[in-house]
Amino acid sequence: MLQRSTGILYGVLALAAFAVLASFALLFATVVPGLSRRRRWVSAVARSWFAVAGIPVERSNFGNIPHGHCIVVANHASYFDGVILQAYLPPRFSFVIKGEMQNVPFVHFLLRRIGSKFVERFVASRSSRDARNLLKAAAAGESLAVFPEGTFGPEPGLGKFRAGAFAAAIKGNIAVVPVAIGGSRHLLPSGHLLPRRKRLTICALPAIEPGSPAFDSSKALAERSRQVLLAVLDEPDLAEPVRQADCAGGSTVPGLQNDKQCE
Repeated sequence: MLQRSTGILYGVLALAAFAVLASFALLFATVVPGLSRRRRWVSAVARSWFAVAGIPVERSNFGNIPHGHCIVVANHASYFDGVILQAYLPPRFSFVIKGEMQNVPFVHFLLRRIGSKFVERFVASRSSRDARNLLKAAAAGESLAVFPEGTFGPEPGLGKFRAGAFAAAIKGNIAVVPVAIGGSRHLLPSGHLLPRRKRLTICALPAIEPGSPAFDSSKALAERSRQVLLAVLDEPDLAEPVRQADCAGGSTVPGLQNDKQCE
């Protein structure tokens, strides 16, 4: 009971701190001129929340992120994943956000002010328009940060990747960098209201460069990126059905935990 009460108290205080700092971020985004400057301010505010909340964040292999333009693709397991990447990625990245966030007051304004791009998932005509805009952005040399699963749910695992970001990488002839976020599913997963303290890890994996066979198609590039992430994430592959052969002789899918999935 005491542990539960302590967890609730921590969650309430951490969420209150987030609300206060988000208000400062919104103020900065409103009055500070220049996109790059606004991004740096908002990133600093995001990092300060992890410090205030006592959440350790370990970054590794960020040298794998090219100094030039690229597209970062990351796994999506928590409401805080976008905050994590905003806090620790270089400020040149534009975030690709699901279109529903345009209906959230203040949050939508803040995201617009730091150069985020919105992608419609349900209306075909708007989805096609947004996909074309991503292609144009990549071709123009913008660096993008994308959660290619599009959303997340309560079930642990890495879902199927949407092809838009990978088509943009091929169109722009720019590298794709898979980034693995660890621990965020425990921090604030689907269906929970209060954050919990959890050590986070962010690992930038080797870039998939233009000229790789994976650049033959957006589908091949998406699957290559998924497999790279699965190899380091301790989560199952939600896009790969569990086969009887896997249960009998061990899965060939990196990251699939057979002893849990085949019981």
